[in-house]
Amino acid sequence: MEALTHTHFAFPGLTTKYEGKVRDVYTIANQYLVMITTDRISAFDVVLPKGIPYKGQVLNQIASKFLDLTSDIVPNWKIASPDPVVTVGYKCTPFPVEMIVRGYLCGSAWRSYQAGSRTICGIPVPNNMKENQPFDTPIITPTTKAELGAHDQDISKEEILNQGLISKEEYSLLEQYSLALFERGSQVAANRGLILVDTKYEFGKKGEQIFLLDEIHTPDSSRYFYLQGYQERLQAGEAQRQLSKEFVREWLMEKGFQGNSREVVPMMSPSIIQSVSERYIELYEHITGKPFIKAIYDNTIIDRIEKNVCNLLARLI
Repeated sequence: MEALTHTHFAFPGLTTKYEGKVRDVYTIANQYLVMITTDRISAFDVVLPKGIPYKGQVLNQIASKFLDLTSDIVPNWKIASPDPVVTVGYKCTPFPVEMIVRGYLCGSAWRSYQAGSRTICGIPVPNNMKENQPFDTPIITPTTKAELGAHDQDISKEEILNQGLISKEEYSLLEQYSLALFERGSQVAANRGLILVDTKYEFGKKGEQIFLLDEIHTPDSSRYFYLQGYQERLQAGEAQRQLSKEFVREWLMEKGFQGNSREVVPMMSPSIIQSVSERYIELYEHITGKPFIKAIYDNTIIDRIEKNVCNLLARLI
């Protein structure tokens, strides 16, 4: 079975196509976006050579679910999800930063903390914290929104405002929306026996209205711990059982790759690819509480996507 790693459609009204790290994004009539979530996988801002079967379906369906579950907090770009790997929505003008919400000290933040840093994006962090320990309250640590192949860079709230990237009033709204979204995601996760550890949100504007964009609460944009055993592992200083893309990063680091220009991306074996696919499906089933129904993977997948998208576009344009 081959993963879906690239698409080449000529949809009605097509004006531009953008290929991101994971998604192929088609702009239609300068008003709508057709976002196809492929099976590409990235780590350290580098797209890995092999795709992960069903990863695109998992990401698209989790994101679509959470966009629906949070539309009362902030409007979002989604109009419909006409195919297991596709969401169609409004074209918006994105803000040039991503809002990272962290509830726990782990991942890259922990690595910086271990190296002696006691601030994250200008926010002070207490001494004597343990890996995976919760912050007193979730913190927002923004990053710049990098182009394909470039690294996102940490940036403070003060730098964002001083550089005029976002107005003070709009940034305040983004903070409110981000914390409210994180709280909602944490509630859903807790009901499913998980902890939402950290995540990222992207926002943009359509006219004067702020919209939530892209994906939300997926294993590519978020980190989850299992709730059961969390406290015991924290007290013992043991690694947490988690559902996220962090295990892919850890595998790459074990192979000597951290995204630096002179490093060679290690090749993923079929067994590694299968295990990654299974982890994505596991997260889907945990976070949704429903069995994952695999879409058909054969030579009809391209025709299926095209038919489903075109049927929706016929009603929009």
